[in-house]
Amino acid sequence: MLVDHFPLFGLRLRTPRLELRLPSPEELAELAEVAAKGVHDPEVMPFLVPWTDRPAAEVARSVVQHHWSQLGAWTPEEWSLDLAVFLDGRAVGVQEISARDFAITRRVATGSWLGRRHQGQGIGTEMRAAVLHLAFAGLGAHEAVSSAFADNHASHAVSRKLGYQPNGIDRRAIRGALTIDRRLLLTRTAWDDHRTIPVTIDALEPCLPLLGLAST
Repeated sequence: MLVDHFPLFGLRLRTPRLELRLPSPEELAELAEVAAKGVHDPEVMPFLVPWTDRPAAEVARSVVQHHWSQLGAWTPEEWSLDLAVFLDGRAVGVQEISARDFAITRRVATGSWLGRRHQGQGIGTEMRAAVLHLAFAGLGAHEAVSSAFADNHASHAVSRKLGYQPNGIDRRAIRGALTIDRRLLLTRTAWDDHRTIPVTIDALEPCLPLLGLAST
């Protein structure tokens, strides 16, 4: 079975409403269709790479290709895990957690997107809380980083709720204009002080070597 060769296909994160896991090919197609229908107001661009500025068919295809490319480039020293987010059994978005030299740095980064019709319901907070639990409780991370443009108020609201603190800025050129990217840092202590969403993790131990950690 595929999970025997790549145990991350067995990993499951669960919150009161959501399940996060790697998608099957059919579920990946469903995710692509969600993205093609829109993940943000077309008047703004919340991503460093403006992948959603393409025609809908290209947006959908880019979701599939990006997912495959992340898995194909995987090494224990540098990895990016794009977990599909399921609400009531339907794919609604993607929550990413990534790291470089995690066994040494004990730092992860996160990013995400969510279909527009599912926004404003607390799902973004719940899905990020799931991967933060994976990072801190499951993997022993010391800190997590994220960033969002200054006008991405929804993302900043999620970060504040989960305990992130400002960690400097970057100046970016997005759609030919200056955009301020606000960096954010979450320490293990702040995560522990702010966590309120219960999360369960299944089948993590077989994945540890792929994440750069020794099995217990």
